[in-house]
Amino acid sequence: MTRPETGSKPDPWRSPVMVAQIPDTGLHRKLEASAAERQAMADVAGLRDILAAHADFDVVPKSGGRIQVTGRVRARVGQTCVVTLDPIENEIDEEVDLTFAPEAETRRLEDLIEEGQDDDEPPEVADPPEAIVNGAIDLGRIATDALFLAIDPYPRKPGAVFEADVTAPDPEDHPFAALKALQDNKRGKKKGK
Repeated sequence: MTRPETGSKPDPWRSPVMVAQIPDTGLHRKLEASAAERQAMADVAGLRDILAAHADFDVVPKSGGRIQVTGRVRARVGQTCVVTLDPIENEIDEEVDLTFAPEAETRRLEDLIEEGQDDDEPPEVADPPEAIVNGAIDLGRIATDALFLAIDPYPRKPGAVFEADVTAPDPEDHPFAALKALQDNKRGKKKGK
């Protein structure tokens, strides 16, 4: 999952889970972003505002030190209609299904994928798992990434239609109209002699 650059700012919504503390049966987490977290996310994403942001995740250990995170991210975001420039609100409901693995394993898998790629053919290998960083998985960052990826880059107010102002071109208004006028003028003088 690729995330928008936040510059040197810290992640706006954080909720780390220590992998060592995840029980064998897994755990369920419900998250709700605070007003300050929502404002910080809106600033990073270039939105008017984020009115609500919630996430429900199931975090389940798998073999080989891997962790599977599944769930949903729901949000209500304030945007500006690209047609009318009116303020609008959009609902986001995004599914999440990610696998995490220890950093050494993710690096090894990335190297294998890179080695196996031919320049002529696109890779047919699935993306490697996300890295478990410093023994933790940040559910807030996962929720933020899912929210950012689901934002409509060209939001439209319901029923708003862009109508270009189309006018028929004037046959006398083209780049060679002046040359045509000179030519017509020259012809007129020859006939008048």
